[in-house]
Amino acid sequence: MAPVTRYARSEGASIAYQVIGDGPLDLLFLTGWITQIEHLWEAPANRRFLERLADFGRLIVFDSRGTGLSDRVLDAYTLEQEATDALAVLDAAGSERAALISYSVGGLVAALLAAEQPQRVGALIMYASVARTSWAPDYDFPLRVEEREALTERTIEAWGEPNGEAMALFAPSMADDPSLVEWFARLQRLAASPSEARTIFRAMVDLDVRHVLPRIRVPTLIMHRPDEHVWDVRHSRYLAAHIRGARYVELEGEDSFPFVGDSDAIIEEIEEFLTGGRRGGELARALLTVMFTDIVDATARAAALGDGRWRDLLARHDEVVRKELARFGGREVKTVGDGFLATFDGPPTRALRCALAITAATRELGVEVRVGMHTGECELIGEDVGGMAVHIASRVGALAAPGEVLVSGTVFGTVVGGPFTFDDRGFHELKGVPGRWPLFALGARGEPDAERRESVADQLRAAGSHAPTATSGRH
Repeated sequence: MAPVTRYARSEGASIAYQVIGDGPLDLLFLTGWITQIEHLWEAPANRRFLERLADFGRLIVFDSRGTGLSDRVLDAYTLEQEATDALAVLDAAGSERAALISYSVGGLVAALLAAEQPQRVGALIMYASVARTSWAPDYDFPLRVEEREALTERTIEAWGEPNGEAMALFAPSMADDPSLVEWFARLQRLAASPSEARTIFRAMVDLDVRHVLPRIRVPTLIMHRPDEHVWDVRHSRYLAAHIRGARYVELEGEDSFPFVGDSDAIIEEIEEFLTGGRRGGELARALLTVMFTDIVDATARAAALGDGRWRDLLARHDEVVRKELARFGGREVKTVGDGFLATFDGPPTRALRCALAITAATRELGVEVRVGMHTGECELIGEDVGGMAVHIASRVGALAAPGEVLVSGTVFGTVVGGPFTFDDRGFHELKGVPGRWPLFALGARGEPDAERRESVADQLRAAGSHAPTATSGRH
């Protein structure tokens, strides 16, 4: 689940921020201004990127003043105000000293903070960042002021609309993914109105922090993908040449978004820079069947029953689900809303039987649940699980009908020919997952009666009793 959004007070404004993880290092991520921090988690690739950062640090993100969930009080954008707000967020999060991670124009604020607030900045990490936003005689590779102003107007004209051409620049490796295109369009709509976006874009046409670079003394890591299409690699090369002792790394790929493409390479460079080692190559992974359960129309049922009766029913539901998970060898990872996230080792047969048992048992309570399932490689993050396999299972579950067990084609292909029947539900797009996926609804055949009878027989044998056989007769 996404972290809780809180508010810091900064010079008369409320600044929305989140804290993720509890590692020993504080990491403040300056993402550039286009944010709405709760929506950031809706793109699976970005969610995974942020979770990886939080795996070795306490990650802090915030919405800039005038955007997202922060107060929309912004007559004019300034780097100085943004830096002041960032410090207020660190104060509210209880951070005395943090490593700054920047992307895009977030690098302008990061450089300013590192130069002017060295007591609050433990390290500076800049990915595809800039020192100046427009052309100058001694900085002659960016767009000229008039070109950037024209780009601003073209951007505003298409603001909040799905824009495949823009995605082909920011994330060419996923430009054909309609869910990412829509996610970015909605991010724009949630981040700012067109007029609010114009105010900030115009202020950013001609910003320059080159004068503070020689004053930066904190350890600095600068990264760039030279083949990306949004920010010229010469921005990062300039930063590396003008920040004393900076480590400079060029990475493979043509995506500008850090969470698209080989994002693990970025994470591992950051982790090694901050901790002295990499765990990325040793990240524990396992092939698991992932199952999501969810109560259908839970809000309406709660309203109809009243708080007290609903809590009692929910407690009985949880008890039933946990009983069936224990019976079929499933592991409860966590509760998610009014449902469960669970995993099963080995082939998905036991998971399928467990799902049937859960739907039958909860129906007896008068509760309909939907179940989604996928088998794939998962990241093991402490007691939690992550990775694309978890996102796929969640998306499959969201498409299940009341009382239905809906599975991915991977699950179907693993048990085809076994004791289960399936109804073909055709191909579907899963939000945030590339391609179209075949889905199948599990039929009633294969219910766990045989498992129950076998379990009873095992109990009798364990007690020293003997079930009669066909040849023993009566005595």
